[in-house]
Amino acid sequence: MGRIRVLSDNVANKIAAGEVVERPASVVKELLENSLDAGATDLRIDIESGGRRLIRIADNGSGMLRDDALLAFERHATSKLSDVKDLLSIATLGFRGEALPSIASVSRLLLETRAAEETTGAAVEIAGGKILRCDEFSRTAGTTISVRDLFYNVPARKKFLRSDQTELAHIASLATHYSLAHPKKSFQLNHGTSQLLDVTPVETLRERVYQVFGNQTLEDLIDLDYVERELEVVEADDRSTRVFALRGFVSGPQVQKMNRNSIFLFVNGRLIRDRLLLHALSSAYHNLMPGACYPFALLFVDCDCEEVDVNVHPSKTEVRFRHGTFLHDFVRDSIRERLIISRPASGIPASQQPQAAADLPFSDFTQRIENQHFEPMPSSEIEAGDGVERLEDLPVFTLNRSAAPEPRFDFEPMRSATVPDTHGPLAEHISEVPQSLAALSDLRPLGQIHDSFIIAAGRDGLWIIDQHVAHERILFEKVLRQQAQGRVERQQLLMPILLELTAAQQIEYARIGDELDRSGFDSEPFGNRTIAIKGAPGGVSPAEIEKLVFEILEMAEGEHSKTSLDDLRRGMAASIACRAAIKINMRLDHTKMEWLLNELAATDCPMSCPHGRPIALRYSTRDILKSFHRI
Repeated sequence: MGRIRVLSDNVANKIAAGEVVERPASVVKELLENSLDAGATDLRIDIESGGRRLIRIADNGSGMLRDDALLAFERHATSKLSDVKDLLSIATLGFRGEALPSIASVSRLLLETRAAEETTGAAVEIAGGKILRCDEFSRTAGTTISVRDLFYNVPARKKFLRSDQTELAHIASLATHYSLAHPKKSFQLNHGTSQLLDVTPVETLRERVYQVFGNQTLEDLIDLDYVERELEVVEADDRSTRVFALRGFVSGPQVQKMNRNSIFLFVNGRLIRDRLLLHALSSAYHNLMPGACYPFALLFVDCDCEEVDVNVHPSKTEVRFRHGTFLHDFVRDSIRERLIISRPASGIPASQQPQAAADLPFSDFTQRIENQHFEPMPSSEIEAGDGVERLEDLPVFTLNRSAAPEPRFDFEPMRSATVPDTHGPLAEHISEVPQSLAALSDLRPLGQIHDSFIIAAGRDGLWIIDQHVAHERILFEKVLRQQAQGRVERQQLLMPILLELTAAQQIEYARIGDELDRSGFDSEPFGNRTIAIKGAPGGVSPAEIEKLVFEILEMAEGEHSKTSLDDLRRGMAASIACRAAIKINMRLDHTKMEWLLNELAATDCPMSCPHGRPIALRYSTRDILKSFHRI
């Protein structure tokens, strides 16, 4: 008897289901996409036990005829394409016809539907891929699908599910994504008797962001408006124009997340995970945020359907772009330009803000998920991968009183100002100025704290500027401009500095020698694994030159496999600026402080230093008055 055999339909269906149905959120995704493709404007999601016990999605879409309801559970049965040419321009969210049969093969499923042109609806019940009944009954137009006991017949898959709260968080994230992508539709998400999401139709994306995340989040976001760019494409002597558009919201560099959970990416309305767009987003924040931090981003890319291939992953979450390089640069440059224009400032939180509010997640929506109560899981079902930390495993921090000297202010006498000593009417005379670093040019320096932080007064409140990172940003952009123009300031050394290199450093020196020269270093090999530094960038002290060269070689060695030439140049410029910048604990007179603020105001990105640390913090006049209980 031969070794090769044809798998039974039962085994083949469960294998296919494993590709499409990874967890309860996968079921929600497939059914939501079908509802949206059916033109539904009102969608309701009901969940029990994190989706293990029940997933029910009801919509008011076009519904299905009785025969179509039965045919929909056949493998590769779909109404969304009919020819292979249709794969080149897919405009619907679903298209393969695998979702319903895959879900039905690993659950107990009930489909209730009625088309608008029919007088009665149809109910189809399936358990483990076998049809149990098909009846006619009366109902409104639309479709309701109930999925119970997910993976009841595949216990091995069921064991790999996480806790109910983890699975619910994935479902909630998915519902949030699609509610943001379709602001003119209503979405409800209920877990048992708790309502996690309830948004009504609105006209603009800004209103939907407010509904989901609240006003505080919306204030921290920058609207990208609508950016469009054209690409000329020549194929077989046929010239055509492809249009790419970008819209959505991004946060300023002062909003820093520890993971990518606050990044929402859509291409032609489809929720995706794409490395190309993620890299473009991180490149836009390069030298504005620390490398381990991520912004909040809600990005919508719209392009011709022929420009994107969505048929590359069973769950349809990954795509390929025909002109990926063009799209990457378009997204990166559009976000970067908007950040430069807006210049968002970091605020100082009010001192009387309740402690509990400071510990809240990014929005009250995620807080409602955290507040859900679940039945305790047996200890045998808790896996190490759930990320549960014991109290004794948490780090212990001890705060010690600093021995630094008391703050000293060196400033000229201020002009007197009269502030009404009232509580109510005072608030009416204060106009809240948007938090923008465009106000830097109007600041008046007052003095220093610990010879490290400049205190300045502005029309909109009090500002604190880190003098080291401010000067670092000024020098960083200056070095980049000089590199581009080929006119880097250099200083020649009286005696060359000899540096001994390791074998790896010797290789990196040979690779980036031209870039070192471009950045202002005058160096040459000097014997075996030794180089002589005869000149260095202007402003770098001789004591810092050796550390700077080794820092650049270490950076080039560590990022050799993943960095681009432009990133390497920016990294070298950041290192040079850091070594040459004004240090902390350095006293500045009034003239130098004014010069520093004026030069910082003239930079393109005064929000952050090249390593991502904030430069200036603003304490608004309104927050000051609130702290003193005057408003």
